[in-house]
Amino acid sequence: MTHSGTEKRPGKRERLVESAGELLHVRGVERTTLAEIAHAADVPPGNVYYYFKTRDDLIRAVIDTRAASIQTLLTSIERRSTPRARLKALARSWADVADVVAANGCPIGSLASELNKQDTALADDAAKVFRLVLDWAEAQFRDMGCKEAGNLATTLFAGVQGAALLANTLRDPNVLSREMRRLERWIDSLA
Repeated sequence: MTHSGTEKRPGKRERLVESAGELLHVRGVERTTLAEIAHAADVPPGNVYYYFKTRDDLIRAVIDTRAASIQTLLTSIERRSTPRARLKALARSWADVADVVAANGCPIGSLASELNKQDTALADDAAKVFRLVLDWAEAQFRDMGCKEAGNLATTLFAGVQGAALLANTLRDPNVLSREMRRLERWIDSLA
């Protein structure tokens, strides 16, 4: 059997969602048009409505993709031996993308913030991605035997999102990396 050396190109729907995710992250919801998304995905603009009846449907697909990525990350982190190691690995995962976050903000945080300003059902969908992380972190803190596990999960995620906002505002990835190391030390300090 020979290998042709070419990879199968993702389908139009997948390319639209991927391009939309990138453009929404870099340009924001309000400044990104469907025509720009179609162009970036190398899909004729008229085809967008074949796959997504509305712009909101496309944004919802981006949210679903981000939720799936977060779930995949959390599942891979579950292989760590202890809840403490899992929580630290979660913090490290943000440090690993510090350059991207410094340039464009947190992909889930900035989208959720922007959608909340529009007061749409999409804001609720984006909040579910946050809830996914918060619920997972709460379970880890509970497994560590920590009281007020929900509050600790909130503290952790607030620290991540605050550091992401500062890193983006200051355009300094070191802010995020430094704060994630601080959060790792904080996790180690918990009984």
